[in-house]
Order: sequence, then structure tokens, then C-alpha cells
Amino acid sequence: MKKQKKKEYHPVVAALGKRIKGTITSKSLVQKNVAHDADMDVENLRKYMRGDQEMKISTLIRISEGLKITVSELLLGIEDDLKKK
Repeated sequence: MKKQKKKEYHPVVAALGKRIKGTITSKSLVQKNVAHDADMDVENLRKYMRGDQEMKISTLIRISEGLKITVSELLLGIEDDLKKK
């Protein structure tokens, strides 16, 4: 069976994933609990954190709720993060 190539996403997808992961770490949250609060499977949350999957706006809202922050807080300065690369 052939291995499928990994789909390439816009760099903002990976940057957002790093933001999610960083927020979980800085707030000493548990991935499983964040996923539960965001009404999703922990494996899906991990895909978003790795930048392996794009998300809908509704998913972004649910994740920010799971992180106990606003979407604005999660996205603030993300353009600057992209310019640093």
C-alpha cells in the first residue's frame, strides 16, 4: 500500500497549532480536558496542535472555549509570528 503524501497547509495553520499547544502548556492544562471542553476527540485536538489539519471557525471558537480564552487572545500577534520565520 502506498503512503499518501502529507497535505500542505498555509503556515498559519502550524502557527495556530503552536499557539494552542503553548496556551495549554502555559496554563498547565490537560489536553484531554481541553478536548472534552471543546467537544472533540483528543486526537483531533492533537492534529490541530501539530498543524496537520485546518479548522473551521466554529472549531476555533470551541478550542478557545476549551482553553478558557477568547479567539482574539489566541490569534493576537499571529501575523508577527509568521513574519519571524
